[in-house]
Amino acid sequence: MERREIAVVGGGLAGTATAIALARAGFDTILLAPPAPTDFRSTALIGASMDFLDRIDLAGPIRAKGESLAVMRLVDDTGRLFRAPTIEFRASEIDRPAFGTNILNADLAALLDEAVDQTDRLERRAIAASGVETDRDGAVVTLADGNKIAVSLVVAADGRRSVMREAAGIKTRDWRYPQTALVFNIGHDVPHDQISTEFHTKTGPFTQVPLPGRRSAIVWVEKPDLAELYVDVKTEKLERIVEEKMHSILGRVTIESEIQAFPLSGTSVDRLTGERLALVGEAAHVFPPIGAQGLNLGLRDCQALVDCLLESRDDPGRASTLLSFEAKRRADVASRTVGVDLLNRSLLADMLPVQFARSLGLSAMAAIPPLRRFAMREGVAPGSGLFRSPWRAAKEHRSTKRAEREMAGREEI
Repeated sequence: MERREIAVVGGGLAGTATAIALARAGFDTILLAPPAPTDFRSTALIGASMDFLDRIDLAGPIRAKGESLAVMRLVDDTGRLFRAPTIEFRASEIDRPAFGTNILNADLAALLDEAVDQTDRLERRAIAASGVETDRDGAVVTLADGNKIAVSLVVAADGRRSVMREAAGIKTRDWRYPQTALVFNIGHDVPHDQISTEFHTKTGPFTQVPLPGRRSAIVWVEKPDLAELYVDVKTEKLERIVEEKMHSILGRVTIESEIQAFPLSGTSVDRLTGERLALVGEAAHVFPPIGAQGLNLGLRDCQALVDCLLESRDDPGRASTLLSFEAKRRADVASRTVGVDLLNRSLLADMLPVQFARSLGLSAMAAIPPLRRFAMREGVAPGSGLFRSPWRAAKEHRSTKRAEREMAGREEI
């Protein structure tokens, strides 16, 4: 029987990044990664994700292939009685040149594949895992061809229908939304100026995210029956509809990629670990494509897991190590899942109290700079805003303004 220290099951973006990071940290790692279909979507890699990718020498190549996100704009396009003002979150407000980088998933996958080939102590095998057996001393992964590999730890990164998670007996809670996401890329006449705009509509968000040049990625959340119709609409007509949905802020648009449709759903797990097993990415959490949270949350899983394993090199699958990983990730995963779910459902709700509460919250962020900066810091690096509270930020803001007035007075003298 073959032996390795760690088996990463699943060759998606999160799984591949985890395998690279583990191997470069010195662990003998095997990546079980059957071929995946081409993914035309893009991902906005924010703050902490880029910090993690920088650790495995990928941040530079990603920035070269992607487009910086300097401004994130929210537009209330619901047309309802209670509407929030337009909000612009600017990275410069929190002393960053950009929140992160948006890159096509296909380009990111190619960069990860290249990094796999250049990483020692990492073997990639294009085969699926069909099962796993664990005990206190280790785990045995069964491959689709019947062969078996003995490891100290299994990292389950095999997606929302995770075979490893099911084999470990980890329970899930699944739910569906009355929505479908249409995903495609466009060209446009007007430069995007590194601004991402998310239009909140009655059926869900319609989001434009910058790509290099005069190009952008679109994530359009719509009712399932309408989404099905839009997929079959002639290209020229759909281009006009997209321009109207964006209120022509980018001028005339052309559709440049295949249109993919994804029914929206969510999944949460009752625990992130099992005996000799850790869940990362969509094996651990699934929710709608709102606020650039999906892969970013998965990469934070990867970072936390690698950090925990570095503290137990002699036995990476030790129970205490996995408990530490669970403790580090539980609050972040739970809060993001609940937050995205509430925001999405607030768009669908027709009840006036819900609309008022949503409008009030967004209006407060638009009107109160310290609160807005707190939200931005939390979005970029979860937990950082807690150490720099809105009240402390407000005090610093007042001090800065007072110093500016004093300086202006000196200059007049």
